[in-house]
This record gives sequence, C-alpha cells and structure tokens, in this order.
Amino acid sequence: MHTRSPLSLLIAMKKIDWYILKKFLTTFFFAIFLFTIIAVVIDVSEKTDEMVRSRLGVKRIMLEYYIGFIPHIIALLFPLFVFIAVIYFTSKMAVQSEIIAMIAGGTSYRRWLRPYWIGGIILGVVLWFANQYVVPRANKIRSSFESKYIDANSSYNALVGGNTNIYFRVDSFTYAGILRYDTLTKRGGPIFMYRLDSNRLTNNMRAEGIVWDTATRKWRFTPQDLGRDKYTKERLTTPELNRYIELETLRGSEGLNDLKVERYRRDATSVTVLLLTLIGAIVAGRKVRGGSGLHLAIGFMLAALFIITDRFSTIFSTKGSLPPLLAAWIPNAIFIGVVILLYRKAPK
Repeated sequence: MHTRSPLSLLIAMKKIDWYILKKFLTTFFFAIFLFTIIAVVIDVSEKTDEMVRSRLGVKRIMLEYYIGFIPHIIALLFPLFVFIAVIYFTSKMAVQSEIIAMIAGGTSYRRWLRPYWIGGIILGVVLWFANQYVVPRANKIRSSFESKYIDANSSYNALVGGNTNIYFRVDSFTYAGILRYDTLTKRGGPIFMYRLDSNRLTNNMRAEGIVWDTATRKWRFTPQDLGRDKYTKERLTTPELNRYIELETLRGSEGLNDLKVERYRRDATSVTVLLLTLIGAIVAGRKVRGGSGLHLAIGFMLAALFIITDRFSTIFSTKGSLPPLLAAWIPNAIFIGVVILLYRKAPK
C-alpha cells in the first residue's frame, strides 16, 4: 500500500482541510495564550513575598524566572490543551451540522479526520523538539531562581550552606570524594581520587582544592555531576540526560528509573498529542444532546483516565520493578486501543 509523506499530504490539502486545520491551530494557541496569562498571574500571587524578599526588579524577575516558567507550564499542559481545543471547536462544528454536511457531501469519515492527523503531527513535532532542547533550558532558568529565592529548604541551600561532602564513582574502577563543594564558584576541596585494579589500590591522588576551568574543561566529570536534586532531570537537554543516565548507571546510583522515565516520556508525550487529537475529534464529531458541554465532560473523563494511568505507571517504575520504557509508553498503548475502539463505533 502506497503511503504519502507529510509534505505530499500538505500539498494535497483542500479547502476543507485548511478550514479545519485553521480552526484547530487558532483555538489551541488562543487557549494556550489565555491560560499562560492566568498561570503567570496565579504564580505571581503565590510567590509575591519571596520575590519582594529577593529585592530583584521586575525586569530581572522576568528574565531570570518567567522566561523559564512560561515554556515549562506550556509544555506541562500542552497535550491537555490540544485535547480541549479539538473538543471545543469540533463540538461547535457538530452542533452547527457542519460535519454532517461534509460527510453528506461525499467526504468519507476517514478523509474528514485527515486535517486532525496533520494538526496532531505538527503539534506533536513541536512538543517533541521543545521537550528535547527548549524546555530543559527554560527549566534551568526557572529552577535556578526557585532554588535560590523560593525554596526555603532547597538543594541549593543544602549544597552551599549545609553538608557539602560528596562521594561518587567516576568510572568502573575510579572513586572520588570532594569536601565542601560550592556550586556558585565551582570550587571545592580537599579532594581525593583513587583507582582500584583487582581490589588493589593502583593510584591515590589528593589535593587541597579543585576549581572548574571553563576554558580547558579538564575534569573527568563536570560541576553538573556533583549535584543531583529535584530539578536535575528537568533541566538537562536530552543529550545531557542520556550522558547523565550512563554516568549514574556506571556509578550504581539509586533513582535511575526516575531519570529513564523522564527520558522516554519526552518522546512518548509527542505521540500522546496525536492520540488525544484523534480521540477529541471522534468524540466531539458526533452531534448529540448536550452539545459542547457533554463533549467536554466526556473529554475530561478521558483526560483524567490518561493522567491516572500515567501516574500509576510512573509510580510502579520509580518505586517498583516496571521497566521505565514501559512506564512511559503504557498510557499511549492503552489509548491507541481507545482510538481504535472509538473509531469503529463512530457513526460514519
């Protein structure tokens, strides 16, 4: 069977496709824009005291916090707002009998779904790229501000002002320890590093201090490797996260499943966008009593089911023995079945 590429599908699009796709994207971006304003207002009201105590001006708060917070909150709720947008505008089309007219005019049900496929793929690709590179960099900005000015008992305080002794495994045979490491100045010491060969000490190095040289980058580990906190997995780009997982695996660290679930979910969430797009279109495309209200109610029930499934699979992986790859993709696997079931039962 011959399959068309996404580019050929765009070229072959007709007025009906552009009509639906325009409604899809405009509704989605309007919803995201509106929610972002609401989220910022709520966040400001919750953190007003901390921001006043920080003695930073509005410009610095915007550049050192909200420029990272906004991409974070958008990415967090991206799939949900795709779902809501699809249900909202499709339901209005169904109530106004536009979908019935399209199908009665000779457009097949499968053909009617094509612009939803295209829109879902476009938004899924946008989210995929953002999750790999853009959102982690935004999280680095946001988390640095929160750890310094918002969190009363943050990992920042623990590293700079509390117990800063760090012990870790550099590779399969080398172990190191740093006393009193400062994440701001990237200085620490004293330091020791020793190497074992067949349980025999072959190298033992000690120094009074250690400083990260940003020009030569000579360490066998980086300052980033010395501090792991609740923000670590969120602020690493995917290549950095892959390296970090390899390093932590080598060290035999705990909590690896949490890191791996984060890594696999960055890919899985993009597919979630497409699945929720199709579910929203099929559910809202049927003209029923109750109109948009009923469609939104059904949509929120399905969204809640997805979130519950996602949370359970994550817990079973981070706290149990469920493989992280399965934990990240189980919700999508279940909802692929939901899409097929809804499609088969949809009136055509």
